[in-house]
Amino acid sequence: MKALIQRVSAASVRVDNQIVGQIEQGILAYIGLGPEDTLESAQKMIDKILGYRIFDNDAGKLDKNVQQVAGGLLLVSQFTLMAKTDKGRRPDFGGAMPPAQASELFKQMIDYAKQQHDKVATGEFGANMLVQADNDGPLNFILEIS
Repeated sequence: MKALIQRVSAASVRVDNQIVGQIEQGILAYIGLGPEDTLESAQKMIDKILGYRIFDNDAGKLDKNVQQVAGGLLLVSQFTLMAKTDKGRRPDFGGAMPPAQASELFKQMIDYAKQQHDKVATGEFGANMLVQADNDGPLNFILEIS
């Protein structure tokens, strides 16, 4: 499992010109699921994202997590994170979890995130989404759970 997380001052997801998820200050997290991923690894990823210290403390150091700053978490499923890109000029998506299985695991991941944090929004699994983000920093990190 991989996550590309961005510290944002605001972010939103539109599907068919309708906002389906949005947050103010917080983390926009793109989630890539692989065939070996489980609910346990999904829970570990959520815990890691929520605990990741990428917000400034009073001294301007990265020392606070999204919960400590009462920020939002916007989860967006993105199978393209699992692409193999080491050969050729076209991505190989064979490393992504099959869509039906990924949809169910992503739903479980969202449910777990909502149990852990009260400001969780999402994109729409499998939809063509327009994501807008005000990347704050910019700060971007790739997190992996195996």
